[in-house]
Amino acid sequence: MEEKIIKQFERIGNNHISTSVETPLREDAFIKSDEAKIENIQKYFHKIMEELGLDLTDESLSGTPYRVAKMYVKELFYGLNPKNKPKLSTFENKYGYRKMLVEQDITIDSACEHHFLPITGFAHVAYIPEDTVIGLSKINRLVNYYAHRPQVQERLCRQIIRDLQQTLKTESVIVMLVTKHLCVSTRGIKDKSSYTTTIEFGGEFNNVEKRNDFFNYLKLINLFDIDSY
Repeated sequence: MEEKIIKQFERIGNNHISTSVETPLREDAFIKSDEAKIENIQKYFHKIMEELGLDLTDESLSGTPYRVAKMYVKELFYGLNPKNKPKLSTFENKYGYRKMLVEQDITIDSACEHHFLPITGFAHVAYIPEDTVIGLSKINRLVNYYAHRPQVQERLCRQIIRDLQQTLKTESVIVMLVTKHLCVSTRGIKDKSSYTTTIEFGGEFNNVEKRNDFFNYLKLINLFDIDSY
């Protein structure tokens, strides 16, 4: 029976299944302070290291439980807490700009919720403005916010596009994520070269020609070394 349950967990853990666009959180997720969470995680991780046979009296290892706990709460998973969500400032589209605006190569640093191993790569985001536009850095901040939580890539893609569509009051948004999953490259099949790509779109991007325009933008910009200018 125990072996059957373990196999079931492994099977589910290898599938990118999400029941909702929302990250699954308990109702009491934010009752405790960050400091209390760090203290508890530190204790638990201390136990994990002990179970692995590590000597935590060693000077190099003694501070690791605290460092890991702080990293989880303050850095890697800060996007779990709604209080850390960036304010998405929008402005009236006074220029009347109605063409595609592309923000590409936004760095993704996330973690697979099945194994808590890194997901790294890039997000490419575009939208066609109507009455409002958004500060460019806000797109980057929004991607970072949703990426900094245990994630499934398909859900991450949907969370980004949903928020941008609501903020910009337009369905004409497209989000493309291209990433490497360390749960693929360092365990299981251990494939070092494969990438995972997800894409979500709406509004004018439902048109194949408009989506192709977006892909052609990405190809065109990649031909130029912007940093050399």
